[in-house]
Amino acid sequence: MNDSPFQTLKIPELTGDLPQDVSTFLISNGFWKTAKHCREVAVEAREVALRVGANPDHAELAGWLHDVSVIYPVERRVETAQKLGLPILPEEQQHPMLIHQKLSVAMARDIFGVTEPSVLSAIGCHTTLRAHADLLDKVVFVADKLAWDQDGVAPFHVEMYAALEKSIDHAAFVYLEYLWARRDTLVVIHPWLADAYQDLFKQLFLA
Repeated sequence: MNDSPFQTLKIPELTGDLPQDVSTFLISNGFWKTAKHCREVAVEAREVALRVGANPDHAELAGWLHDVSVIYPVERRVETAQKLGLPILPEEQQHPMLIHQKLSVAMARDIFGVTEPSVLSAIGCHTTLRAHADLLDKVVFVADKLAWDQDGVAPFHVEMYAALEKSIDHAAFVYLEYLWARRDTLVVIHPWLADAYQDLFKQLFLA
């Protein structure tokens, strides 16, 4: 990582115990709340995975790693993504918070040594989802929303849990529909989110 932007990070010696390594990494960089959220998403992702027949170990792994890139301030995320050679959409350039899912993929791979494609894919779309998402993508997307990282209870929490009784697709659609109904208030509409919304709408209601 000599030429990587990661070389400036405070990276503790890795033990091979990924939950511990992620927690230590985030806490040592001052992000104890993110460490707590990642743990909660990992727990939720395992439970959802077991419920819908996804790989629970992969789901938990993605849950732990999905937000590791929040250590980069929003104003440095585009620059960091450029240094890593990541593709940046105009919407991500305009609203750099959205690029953290791509940065987390790079960090999961290059810092924590994760190479499982399904895990990296789930990390890479956990905020927006995407069209034709895999089962694990949907599991981590839903788990991230159920393990709400804001104050109070998520306004869609009860509805999403109820929808999960039907399918993971129904649960994912609850959040997509929640955002879509408020799209005029969003800073940007990420094209992956729009594609995911339209894709699931067709599958659930037009098939």
